Amino acid sequence: MAPVIGRRLRRGTVTAAVAAAAVAALAASQAPGVTDVGREGPAAGAADTPPPSGDSATGDSPYFTDLPPLQSPVPPTAPNGGDKEDEAGVPATVLDAYKKAEASLSKDKPGCNLPWQLLAAIGKVESGQARGGRVDANGTTLKPILGPVLNGDGFAKITDTDKGAYDGDSTHDRAVGPMQFIPSTWASWGQDGNGDGEKDPNNIYDAALAAGRYLCAGGRDLSVEADLHKAILSYNRSTEYLNTVLSWLEYYRKGTHEVPDGKGVLPDDRSDTRYPGLRPDPTPSHSPSSKPKPKPNPGNDDKPGNNGGGSSKPKPPGDGGSQKPPAPADVDALANAGTGDLVAKTGNAFSERVAVRALTESGVFVPKVKVRFTVSGDTDARFEGGVRGVTVTTNSRGKATAPVLEAGQKAGEFVVQARVLGHAASRIDFEAQTVARVADALARTSAKPLVCEPGKEFAEQVEVRATHKGKVADGVAATATMIKSATDASANDKGPYFKGADGKPVRTLTGLKTGANGVLKLPKMYADGAAGTYLLRIVTEGGATLTVELKVTAPEPDTTPSPSDSASATPSTSPSASTSASPGV
Repeated sequence: MAPVIGRRLRRGTVTAAVAAAAVAALAASQAPGVTDVGREGPAAGAADTPPPSGDSATGDSPYFTDLPPLQSPVPPTAPNGGDKEDEAGVPATVLDAYKKAEASLSKDKPGCNLPWQLLAAIGKVESGQARGGRVDANGTTLKPILGPVLNGDGFAKITDTDKGAYDGDSTHDRAVGPMQFIPSTWASWGQDGNGDGEKDPNNIYDAALAAGRYLCAGGRDLSVEADLHKAILSYNRSTEYLNTVLSWLEYYRKGTHEVPDGKGVLPDDRSDTRYPGLRPDPTPSHSPSSKPKPKPNPGNDDKPGNNGGGSSKPKPPGDGGSQKPPAPADVDALANAGTGDLVAKTGNAFSERVAVRALTESGVFVPKVKVRFTVSGDTDARFEGGVRGVTVTTNSRGKATAPVLEAGQKAGEFVVQARVLGHAASRIDFEAQTVARVADALARTSAKPLVCEPGKEFAEQVEVRATHKGKVADGVAATATMIKSATDASANDKGPYFKGADGKPVRTLTGLKTGANGVLKLPKMYADGAAGTYLLRIVTEGGATLTVELKVTAPEPDTTPSPSDSASATPSTSPSASTSASPGV
């Protein structure tokens, strides 16, 4: 882990001081009547607390370094994804999980004095509150949240401890879930927070309770500053991490409000990126314009004591000193503000939201800039509300975030363009892709043979279930064809058939789609006059194929004898048939 800690200290010297200043400013602006648990002057000495030795809950994986705004949190006034007030919103299910974990530990470990706001602070820093609250009704993330592979390349090297059970990697471990536990830590501290009988690191109820117990370990009293700092550092051994969590803890103590699941603000500055808001793209999928990018002075950014802008003394966030903020007309370029890969299945919302920052030539954030986001290309994808284009104004940190992008039913590639209104050269094109839902296996839901007499209707309808990697595959396109033979997939011209809207025989069905449970039920089938064995082949998007045997058989002859046949076969017993005595004998 030495390379990571070394790098964090180099770029974190200023950041830690800024975070500590933010904590101090937040504490100084504390609203009256707010509980003052565990805050005996957190800024004092917080930045100087040495990281502990030994293991950590997360394996010292990367985390989000965004700091909270310094004003008192109030409910948001406009849902544009960038207002500072939105930062105080915590997704409903995630908030409920934190509060239930606090209630549970207040009974089991009353001496720990765990505030739910601490869990919220760690959840914010670790996963942006489960990616803005993208969880289902049971609190499980809609898709796994995984940290980078801990293979020693810029991070700690932790060889596999769970055979890939939690992180899907059988070579190295990765931090897992909204609270980012590494598998070995979860094996010891995992909890069942929602009472479903499972301990799932990707479930916010399970993860929040586990995090609370981990923080309370060793008899810590989190109302005592020294124990609070030790608990946070046991989660991630970084002084910068400590100060970032403390800043969010102070912010959430001043007040929060509930927001719908999936609507939480997503952070964008991570500890493993070099410049705030300018996260390097891992793939060439986002193509910026040919205009030179802003230069954030990379030669000095890593030097302790240098703030990247030439100032020799760090200032708290939001403090512009005596320098006048740049005007909208000063914007020189747009930069990607942390937008990841834009990929979604048909009919789904994209998990990433397009976000950009307006910058001057020297890399200073430009607020109050109108940015136009436009969906272009041969696609039916739209922004939330069904629109192709929307205009968003940058916030005080120069950031503009587009509404949620929703995939349509058409698979393919398209572009989301972000440009500054009135500045043709200031634009970024983000490549996006809607991928078709696929299946890799099909199976009948019934084992009953499919048999019919000529000219009649099959008693059973064909029903199949589609799966992909063992999981239900819903919304997958499929075709069904009465084929000529196992080696000839062309449509047959005789044998079983479906009926079209006009009642005429149809032997190929297109436009089929599996239901919510992955089940596809075909229409009724009919047999013509030709007896024999026939084949029905179902093929899905993704290549899943199932061939079903259909038999059309003539009725077996009735071997039961008729009444007349029975009478003729019975020996006669009439008097005429008997032998009589001859007279005179």
